[in-house]
Amino acid sequence: MRALITGITGFAGSHLADYLRTLDDVEVFGIYRWRSRLDNLHHLGSDVNLIEPGLSNSEIVRKSAISGKVNIIGCDLRDITSMKKTLEAVRPDRIFHLASQSYVPASWNAPADTFEINVIGQINLFEAIRDTGLDPLVHIAGSSEEYGMVYEDELPIKETNPLRPLSPYAVTKVAQEKLAYQYYMSYGLKAVTSRGFNHEGPRRGEVFVTSNFARQIAMIEKGRQEPVLCVGDLSCRRDWTDVRDMVKAYHLLLEKGQPGDVYNIGSGVTRTVQSMLDLLLQNAKVSIDVRQDPARLRPSDVKVLQADYSKFKAATGWEPFIPFEKTMKDLLDYWRERI
Repeated sequence: MRALITGITGFAGSHLADYLRTLDDVEVFGIYRWRSRLDNLHHLGSDVNLIEPGLSNSEIVRKSAISGKVNIIGCDLRDITSMKKTLEAVRPDRIFHLASQSYVPASWNAPADTFEINVIGQINLFEAIRDTGLDPLVHIAGSSEEYGMVYEDELPIKETNPLRPLSPYAVTKVAQEKLAYQYYMSYGLKAVTSRGFNHEGPRRGEVFVTSNFARQIAMIEKGRQEPVLCVGDLSCRRDWTDVRDMVKAYHLLLEKGQPGDVYNIGSGVTRTVQSMLDLLLQNAKVSIDVRQDPARLRPSDVKVLQADYSKFKAATGWEPFIPFEKTMKDLLDYWRERI
């Protein structure tokens, strides 16, 4: 089975590659843009087979025919010709579409870019699948941010809950999900969508709240930052899952999910940002003051997210396994190693 991961150099994509490599008879491929950072794949060392952009289909096939390697191919989702050439060469049985502009605050500053990457990029992927005549199973990574304004009497959130997106990023995720449904109904494209709630762990980008706090603590411990931790709104409540559990769910989604359908994936447990920060501070080796930074506050924010993942559990048997306390400790240790 050939699996292609868009966004393989990212947080979830790199962990998904790690997991798929543990399965029997799975060849792992991924795409990267020429300027993508490959830090999240450094742990694989010589097991990464980097295939530069611009090669012919036959050259890509020849260079990727190396057993046991994670094959990374230069390709840009915003270029449909590049996308078609990659699909023709790889001919994947399954596609995990994780590539996106995923940082919510950045979508406020660059909404057009966010739409181009997330929405136009997905259209290019879908059209490339159609043009090449392939028939893969396709996972579309949606987001709990699609729910947006959620009221207390709607918790925990079912897939039937209204979508009230509160950021440009969230709107793009709604569009991606609706495109997946439309292409399934119109062309029989076998796309299944996850609405993943917050997932965290090692390799999380430093702009995201859990990782940003962990990085600040590591910097303070090494004497490279004053013992003051800057924060935004600590009252928001989130449903956090370990990324290593989340990527197993992604695999099961294509094993047992229904094309054209959508599934919540989360822990079912809600915690405040403050309680998450408290866990990190309990593991800190020095005393730290916490101060709010107005620059870290968003124009509008989702106040509470809590998953009802019973539909996904019934379809796949999946449940989260890794305790959140371990997720936060592993994330802090990751930054300690990097600083």
